[in-house]
Amino acid sequence: METRSNQPETLQEGILYFSDPDRCLEYVKAWRWPDGVVICPTCGSKNVTFLKNQRKWQCGSHHQKRQFSVKVGTVMEDSPLTLDKWLVGMWLIGNCKNGISSCEIASALGITQKTAWFMNHRIRLSMRDDFYGKKLGGNGGEIEVDESFIGGKARNMHVSERKRRITGTGTKDKTAVMGILERGGKVRTLVVPNRRKGTLQAEVRTHVEAGAALYSDALLSYEGLASDYAHQVVDHAVQYVDGRVHTNGLENFWSLLKRGISGTYVSVEPFHLHRYLDEQAFRFNNRKATAADRFNMALMGIVGKRVTFTELTGKVS
Repeated sequence: METRSNQPETLQEGILYFSDPDRCLEYVKAWRWPDGVVICPTCGSKNVTFLKNQRKWQCGSHHQKRQFSVKVGTVMEDSPLTLDKWLVGMWLIGNCKNGISSCEIASALGITQKTAWFMNHRIRLSMRDDFYGKKLGGNGGEIEVDESFIGGKARNMHVSERKRRITGTGTKDKTAVMGILERGGKVRTLVVPNRRKGTLQAEVRTHVEAGAALYSDALLSYEGLASDYAHQVVDHAVQYVDGRVHTNGLENFWSLLKRGISGTYVSVEPFHLHRYLDEQAFRFNNRKATAADRFNMALMGIVGKRVTFTELTGKVS
């Protein structure tokens, strides 16, 4: 495992550090197999041999795909890009507060915009919080819930774009998203089909422990939660803060998210929106960490996740 003393702490140090392909390999290997034992991703065998000239391993068992690189079984699988480009790209996406577009990534790394777009989405997948069934608000924690809408106004779209997004899909010009924030802890974000009571309350009960202090605005969809939670409401038509009762933490998160979408990404397709939510939630949840720590956290999430270009472009479900 890489020690703290020899890990890069800034982007400049990272670019210099990862310019050596062998050092890149050792760095990713140390995070992927922390105990130092390399395991075949196909059969799980520990009987593997390192092929130094190819920077790959070969499994001692005879089966298909005996040879594998450190990328196999990660978001980087089947990518022709070298590790130095992947790692610098991961550093940039993990630490640019308002996000970084595929055009900027392409220019910085010397790759095509199409490749950078694919890379960005794969890195966002590594940043996704899988929750693992854990609920927020345990031990009487304070929870804020709020919803917002993401997307451009239909009247500002070209007629063909308006027809594709609205008439063709039968949906409105904006997409509903929901946020659940534990004060002093993490935010969770979800794309939701609507703001109806059944939809929002089902998500609250899925993600929040019963008995938690729950704060929301005066949306009628939240009525009825008082039976399971210490639910209090702040009416934004009157005030935004009533002692501990407010949703300002989530308002802050929505502000950061929309600033990144409007200023950096400009236009986000609704079927990709959850990936941008994952990206912003990752930075928000790790805002107190150092740039190096955020980079390492993103790197820890690369294993066991995969998304292909055909999936991203909607050619397969």
